[in-house]
Amino acid sequence: MSAPHHTHFEQIAEAIAFLQANFQSQPSLEAVAAAVHLSPYHFQRLFSEWAGVSPKKFVQYLSLDYAKSQLKNRQTLLHTAHATGLSGTGRLHDLFVQLEGMTPGEYKNGGAALRINYQCAETLFGPVLVASTPKGICHLQFISDESTALQALQARFPQAHYHSQTDKHQQQALEIFQADWQNLKKIKLHLAGTPFQIKVWECLLKIPQGGVQSYGGLAQALGQPNAARAVGSAIGKNPVAFLIPCHRVIQNTGQLGGYRWGSVRKAALLAWEACQQEQYPLASG
Repeated sequence: MSAPHHTHFEQIAEAIAFLQANFQSQPSLEAVAAAVHLSPYHFQRLFSEWAGVSPKKFVQYLSLDYAKSQLKNRQTLLHTAHATGLSGTGRLHDLFVQLEGMTPGEYKNGGAALRINYQCAETLFGPVLVASTPKGICHLQFISDESTALQALQARFPQAHYHSQTDKHQQQALEIFQADWQNLKKIKLHLAGTPFQIKVWECLLKIPQGGVQSYGGLAQALGQPNAARAVGSAIGKNPVAFLIPCHRVIQNTGQLGGYRWGSVRKAALLAWEACQQEQYPLASG
């Protein structure tokens, strides 16, 4: 399935926002299409191409009841790991994402002597800026303005050497936004963060695709049950969107909560993952 242009996601995002506000009334296809100024036929085709399922099916995944039931059934990461097992289908990040922290020297000196390649690319969820060192992906953000996004990246590594260039790390990372994950290659991350932040990000990688976890649950998994606020702060500093799945963290109440790149995008990510897991389950470990 080819990814529609990001302007299509903007229309789909409008539809998702409408569904978020009105899902309890189960709006008709005609009502949702009218809300985004498309014909029902065109909207059905566009949405099904993007999500792989019909708008009616998608709203079932979008419902907060989905998040609540997931949280209820997977109260802790340990429980999730046991429930998933090596033969589970929800092991996307355990299988394919490997995280390596930068050395203290690299972290302290702002990336001096680091070569960072970067590019802007289109994805199902809008444009991103993705950057990599020779060791792996160091940055992936959803963006609205390329210049501002590049400035933010350079502020993180002010001493690095930047090159507008595509490399294999970026290509492998961007393939994760495709519908079929059967042929993904291992994605390597090379991240700058405090020891605590690295631990939190590693913990996020253990939340299976199609599942969610609470801030309190993550704190418990880290062995620091009173550190939910610190966990939330570390999540907010996640430098790699989607690959480190901070979108899978929701409030203890089961509400989706906020997201650095927008609550509508968070809902879309969760629902899309649930759709993909149903259609394209990963092969057994």
